Amino acid sequence: MSDDVFGTAGIRERVLAGWSAAPVRFREDANAEEDLALGGYADRLVIELAQNAADAAARAGTPGRVLYEFRGSTLVVANTGMPLSADGVESLATLRASAKRDEAAVGRFGVGFSAVLAVSDEPVILSRTGGVRFSKADTAAAITAVGSSGLDTEVRRRDGQVPVLRLPFEADGEPPEGYDTAVILPLRDENAAALVRRLLEEAGDALLLALPDLERIDIETEDGRRVLEDTESRWWVGRAAGVFDDREREELLADRPIEERSRPTWSVLWALPRDQVELPGVVQAPTPTDEPLSLQALLLASFPLDPTRRHVAKGPLTDRLVREAATAYAELLRTRVEDGGDVLHLVPTGLAAGTLDRALREEIAAVLPGTPIVRAVEDEAVLRPRDAVVVDGADAAFNAVLAPIVRGLIRSTLQDRLALEALGVRRLELAEVVDQLGGVAADEPPAWWSALYASLSGMVTDALLRESLGTLPVPLADGRLVRGVRGLLLPGPEIPTGILAAFGEYGVRIVHPEAVDPALERLGALPATPRSLLEDSAVRTAVEHSVDADDPEAIAEAVLSLVAADPSQAEGLWWLSDLVLRDADGELVPANALVIPGSEAAEVLDDEEVAPIDRAVLDRYGLPALEAVGVLATLGLVTASDVALDQLPESLKDLDGIEDWAYDVAPDGSRYGATVGELSAIRDLDWITDDAWPRVLELLGSSPDLRRALATQVRVVGPDDRPLGVPSYSAWWIRERVVLEDGEPLAGRADPDAEPVLATFLDEAPEWTAVLDLEVRTAIGLVREVGDLDADGISLVLERIADPEREVDESALLRLWRQLGTLSLFPGDAPDQVRVLGDDGTTQVIAAGQAVVVDGPMWLQRDDLGGFVVASGAAADGLSDLFDVPMAHEVAEGKIDGEGTAAEVPEIVRELVPGVPQTWWEHEELTVDGIEVSWWVDGDGAPHAATFDGLAKALAWASGRWDQRHVIRAVLNEPHRSSELLTDAAYD
Repeated sequence: MSDDVFGTAGIRERVLAGWSAAPVRFREDANAEEDLALGGYADRLVIELAQNAADAAARAGTPGRVLYEFRGSTLVVANTGMPLSADGVESLATLRASAKRDEAAVGRFGVGFSAVLAVSDEPVILSRTGGVRFSKADTAAAITAVGSSGLDTEVRRRDGQVPVLRLPFEADGEPPEGYDTAVILPLRDENAAALVRRLLEEAGDALLLALPDLERIDIETEDGRRVLEDTESRWWVGRAAGVFDDREREELLADRPIEERSRPTWSVLWALPRDQVELPGVVQAPTPTDEPLSLQALLLASFPLDPTRRHVAKGPLTDRLVREAATAYAELLRTRVEDGGDVLHLVPTGLAAGTLDRALREEIAAVLPGTPIVRAVEDEAVLRPRDAVVVDGADAAFNAVLAPIVRGLIRSTLQDRLALEALGVRRLELAEVVDQLGGVAADEPPAWWSALYASLSGMVTDALLRESLGTLPVPLADGRLVRGVRGLLLPGPEIPTGILAAFGEYGVRIVHPEAVDPALERLGALPATPRSLLEDSAVRTAVEHSVDADDPEAIAEAVLSLVAADPSQAEGLWWLSDLVLRDADGELVPANALVIPGSEAAEVLDDEEVAPIDRAVLDRYGLPALEAVGVLATLGLVTASDVALDQLPESLKDLDGIEDWAYDVAPDGSRYGATVGELSAIRDLDWITDDAWPRVLELLGSSPDLRRALATQVRVVGPDDRPLGVPSYSAWWIRERVVLEDGEPLAGRADPDAEPVLATFLDEAPEWTAVLDLEVRTAIGLVREVGDLDADGISLVLERIADPEREVDESALLRLWRQLGTLSLFPGDAPDQVRVLGDDGTTQVIAAGQAVVVDGPMWLQRDDLGGFVVASGAAADGLSDLFDVPMAHEVAEGKIDGEGTAAEVPEIVRELVPGVPQTWWEHEELTVDGIEVSWWVDGDGAPHAATFDGLAKALAWASGRWDQRHVIRAVLNEPHRSSELLTDAAYD
């Protein structure tokens, strides 16, 4: 039996006496201990025992060490420091009382030891001064021994559950060597062992940071040994502490328990990890609470807690500590910046994680703008955010150039945007800074601007930033400083300086050579190639007004020098043809009105409209260069893309009759919304002399480019997106404007290879057209077949067919009808007279109102209907529309009079001509609409006949085998030939 050095027997006696006298106290103590064990302290075992160890070290005035040894089903926690005392034992056995009341200790309530009840019912404390133990079983036995019926009733109501830590018992034993006190916890079950295992695994640096009186923690388990020490080598730590004066104590601690009011101290610790670690994400007061913390830091502060020990209590004390914590956080960030750190990622942004977190973030957001935590670009000075400025989109290189002229400029990245907004850093739009550069840096030399542009190399790849840089000032070679890079020309070795200088006199904007940088090209400047110079609007203006210039020959020299080096550079620049040059007489004439002496153009164009170019100009610059600017050696072309017919481009407007062509070819006669993808036109057709057309047309056929411009149809797309092929402008112009010596157009005449019958109704084309190929002849409007006729040509042919003075045989007329019936184009007015079939193979002309179109052979028996226009199928419909005369079945009913007698079609006929009906109707006399006929097929397809010849035709028509009518007649008339005809049919 050990000595009772801590007076445990007296404590037990007093507690049991109190319980016996008032069993309700037992209930209160049991409930309180259960609340602590299962609620606020359920998983705080490791933390609370470390906290007690820190308090013992503080009381002893020595650095504390703690050992957690977990073996089998027992946890031993040993520590150095002040050993256990009688007051300490009484504090452990007295809920909500503490032996630390007058000490600045971490554990302020004397109840943290109740955390051991989460895992053990038999805790033991061994110290160099003695030992004490607590026991659930011994407590229950002691209560039974008292013999209090009221107390026994309370125990039964609690199913035998009794408070463990109210009755201490003396214990024997010594702490491990090197330690002053040890807590020994036999674990209740496997669940308790699992909890201990988890809590030991979770123990980390935060434990030592929260308990600065501890310098080392050893954790030994069956898996190995782990040591926690030297935490500040892994964390940047900021501390703040203080003591409330009397007025503050009265204001801040009035609602707090007496024990707290007696300790008017406060403390705050912030810790920032030096490396990437997982943070607990909760406020520690100073041990972990359930208050979430969204900041990337550890916060340990003396916040007041509610009775659950899980949440910070609301009130003025918490509000004050929130402000102190915000100030300490700002100071820690300032220190980090002074040491060279970057803290923008530590500025609170986004949403808060809870009420306390929100309060902390709001206070920090209020303090940080006035705390020097950002660095100036120019001299690395640390600035307050409220004094700083950032330029949106600027990178480090551009910031370095801007720093001397933008006061308070700091660096920023896209990731910093939210933090800088939270800090209240003033933002300048990139476009705003660029606009100001023209004023603040107007006197800077070109080399400074070149450095500025070089600093933009990382920004010009971003399309949005390029837009903001659109008004960037640029120094020019002529000394001007202009705003905007797009369209400026960058000098290079390709073009001699003299030519660049010449163009500069006419307003061409060329960047100063010392300011050139590749970034300018990314921003829209163009390398000064011959093409870019020629395309420059200032050059175009100079060319178009060269006739009025003080020195037009200087403009011509500058342009032709460029073009002569590479004539292809002028392709598509149609306005270069306005450049004035000297003609053979020394006069200034636009290039598009000049021809090369002795050329094809000089041969065929009217010399009243064109003049030969000065031979000296030709010798100096060469034929290719002069042709490129519009001087004619042969007929010239004008091309354009994406042409809107209702808004013709300027390059086409000098073409004679181009507006009329656009109206003629537009769908439904409306140019609105009609477009042409590619248009190529032969220019100056109106300057060709009348006698030159034979040569011109040969020339057009022999040149691939001219031939395409003439013969290839133009694809017009209407507003409904449907394409339509139409004659080219050049073909249209020749058809409309070229007139021969007889005063009649060339177009519409009979092609040398025209269909003979058609040719008899057309004027003959000149003999010289025979040497032209078919494609050219078709393009200029010569007619080879009916489909080549235009509306006027169709009217002419119809007029001449109906001329009574002309003799037209039946064969020619039938052939012509077949062709005319396929036309899709009709003249404006139908003819008044129509030529129809006459008697005995002749034809005759009658009034259109007396004619009918016969589309079936049985109607040819109806001479009561009028003159016949004969065709079948679609051709018959076409002729009816063309002549505006009715179809035969539209003027007569075609009704058979009487029924006839049904008869079987001979089998041999059905065998020879599959598809003929099996039955036909025989008539002694067959009449239709009162008119006698030899055969007919009624509306149901039934054949009727009065003769063998008529039967053959009726069967052939009814079966759709009109071509077999002669075979059927032969079988019907000569049945003995059946075998012969069947044999012959084997080869059909």
